[in-house]
This record gives sequence, C-alpha cells and structure tokens, in this order.
Amino acid sequence: MTSGRLGFLVRVAPVVLWLMLVGAAQAETLRLVAFGDSLTAGFRLSPGDAFPARLQAALRERGHDVVVSNAGVSGNTATSGLERLERAVPRGTDGVILELGANDALRGLDLALTERALDTIITRLKARGIPVLLAGMWAPSRKGLIYMSDFHALYPRLARKHGIPLYPFFLSGVAGNPSLNLPDRMHPNAAGVEVIVARILPTVENWLAGIRTAEAARPGGG
Repeated sequence: MTSGRLGFLVRVAPVVLWLMLVGAAQAETLRLVAFGDSLTAGFRLSPGDAFPARLQAALRERGHDVVVSNAGVSGNTATSGLERLERAVPRGTDGVILELGANDALRGLDLALTERALDTIITRLKARGIPVLLAGMWAPSRKGLIYMSDFHALYPRLARKHGIPLYPFFLSGVAGNPSLNLPDRMHPNAAGVEVIVARILPTVENWLAGIRTAEAARPGGG
C-alpha cells in the first residue's frame, strides 16, 4: 500500500467510524415516556387521541423511530408524580417528557413544594442517565399576580439548573380557546391535542437529536 493511500485511510477512518456509530444508534427505537397529569393522560379522550399517542404518530410521520408511553395520571401534583416516578419510568427508558404542575397551580399549593418535587424528579432521572424535556405550566391569574409570576419562573429556573431543554408552556395556543378545549375549559379536546403536538414538535425533535448524538458518542454506539 502506498503512503498516499495509507494517509487517506487514516484521515477518513474517524469519519467512517462516526457515521457507523450514528447509523447504529438511529437504527434503535427510542423509548420515551410522557410523564404528567391529566393533560398528558388525555382526560376524557380516547387513548389514541391523547398527547403521547398523537406525538408518537407525528414523530413517526417525520421519520423518527420512537415509542411514546403514556404515564399521565389525572389529578397528579408534582409531589404525587414524584411518589410514583420509579414505577412510571421503567428501565430502558431513553427520555422523559415531564409535564407536571398544573394541579399545583390550580390548588394554589406552596411553590417551594412544587419546585422541590420537580427538582427531585429531574435529579433522579438524570442519575439514571435519562434525558429530560421539561414542559412548563402557567398559573391562572385568579391566584394573584405574585403567585402567578413566581410560578412561571420556577420552570426556567429548573431548566437552567439542570441544563435541560424547556418548552415554556405546554398549553400554548390552546389555553383559553373554547374550540380547542372540553366544556370544562381546562382540558384540551382532540383538536387541542393536535395543536399542542404541532407546537411542541420542533422542541421534541431537537431534543431527540441530542439524545441520538449522545448515544452515538458512547462506547459501542448506544
């Protein structure tokens, strides 16, 4: 073999190896868990119309090999979500979309308790090597401007602390729109879920790209 050809192989070998690792990682199905309350569970909707199912369908349409499990429980606060975390997020989970806090806001719970529970959930998931996408929530104005402002601020603070991506408001484009909500005006109907999915999709895709890249960089390519 000539020195020129040997030099070429030395230069391109790392690139070829990287492409092989990325390809191997992309060939594996990502197992995601949507972990939240009734907004995730799909209150009064069929399972196929709930957020996890619609997100999975949208991601697959865009070429992502994913399974999105529904770990939403109606009525959950951040604290009650923490209590069931280990059962809800099984071994082998590749990522968690964390959507909790709406019931805390509706009940006017102590914000320190809400933040502590969310902080602990994220900490425990990170300790297990599970990436987290945090979905923020807003408090209703009837709870007062100070409470509302302080509640809004806790999600960006947690995202900065843990270095995780944040989707600022899970109900963006849906909250307050009667045509996109059930008669209770709090829970999205099937059309509302589609709006949620369409709006959060770019954030989820960026997050998935990070997960794929991290998997490809690990020894063995994930």
